[in-house]
Amino acid sequence: MLNPREESHPDISALSLKPLGPTSAFPSPELDQETTTPPHRSHNPTNNLKRSDPFKFGSRYLEPADDVFEFNAWDHVTPDAEYYSFAETQYQKQRDAPVSDFDKKRFNADPAKWWNRFYSNNTSNFFKDRKWLQQEFPVLTESTRKGVGRKVVLEVGAGAGNTAFPVLAANENEDLMIHACDFSAKAVELLRTNAAYDTKHIHASVWDISADNLPEGMEEETVDVVLLVFIFSALSPKQWNAAVKNVWRCLKFGGEVCFRDYGKGDLTQVRFKKERLLEENFYVRGDGTRVYFFQEGELRSIWGGKAEAIDNVKGDATDASNDHTKPDGDILGSAEANRVRNGDDYAPTSEHPFQIVSLGVDRRMLVNRQKQLKMYRCWIQGRFKKIDANSPS
Repeated sequence: MLNPREESHPDISALSLKPLGPTSAFPSPELDQETTTPPHRSHNPTNNLKRSDPFKFGSRYLEPADDVFEFNAWDHVTPDAEYYSFAETQYQKQRDAPVSDFDKKRFNADPAKWWNRFYSNNTSNFFKDRKWLQQEFPVLTESTRKGVGRKVVLEVGAGAGNTAFPVLAANENEDLMIHACDFSAKAVELLRTNAAYDTKHIHASVWDISADNLPEGMEEETVDVVLLVFIFSALSPKQWNAAVKNVWRCLKFGGEVCFRDYGKGDLTQVRFKKERLLEENFYVRGDGTRVYFFQEGELRSIWGGKAEAIDNVKGDATDASNDHTKPDGDILGSAEANRVRNGDDYAPTSEHPFQIVSLGVDRRMLVNRQKQLKMYRCWIQGRFKKIDANSPS
């Protein structure tokens, strides 16, 4: 269910910064300098990270003495004050010209219609395979190892299979089964007609994660891993509660959710023009599909089942001026904080808590070196585990 035009590869994996040694006993100063340059800083084609592994990022930190336009991307860069000021101006323009009530009903009434149209216009060749998933979520590597026994993976928002098929390609587990679900019938059709579709290891079906039912052929508490990658943002906030409960129903105790989605302040959000805002942080794209931009505190509340979780976030969430993500932390605006605290529409009950194994904001600055432009991207990635709230452990 992801719009691939707005996705980028994740960039939070750590890399070894161990320098390469000299190639001779008496290297020249120029050679020694080049061979000791870490790959993520090197311009040498033989020692350049982009040429060795395009799916590993996360170590090119921007130092005060650096030339911002030396490379086309920097990792973990907090946006500057100028960007936050620009973002606030944009948010206000969006609020001043939201989607009309008529169009709001039209886009919210049947979201599957717009995704069917999207997949009719964009075949599987339009998408990039997510080959980075097993690097970011080790539980996938564990589930696909030879001889580990029966493992069931549920992918929600499977689209054309650009997650499922790379996992299958790396699979050595004879007892792996992937349930690939999407509420677009056209997407499921693309999945089933792919040459890599092997019914021994994958079953594709139409499913709305917010509906009052489970995926086709699935029973409760039978899933080991749930993949939610750029899917939760496609739901209306009013659907979050039902979606979390359905994930809970599917997972075994000890099962894990692998989550990645858009973060508030991402350039994609800031660039939205008038008549795109459905409600705070929730937009409709030009193709009719919807997207929400999350804050860390929101997700801790939604998945942790405790509204007070936002109090652990840096900053004062009750301050009416704190209505955007600031450099000093992930801060909920007053309206968002009240909605989380009061449980309006979506906050899960304490009967369905997930242990938040990890959750963090992943920031990246992309650079247009020719036009001298800085572009800030923001995603949130986490792992949530189903636990027994009544268990002493």
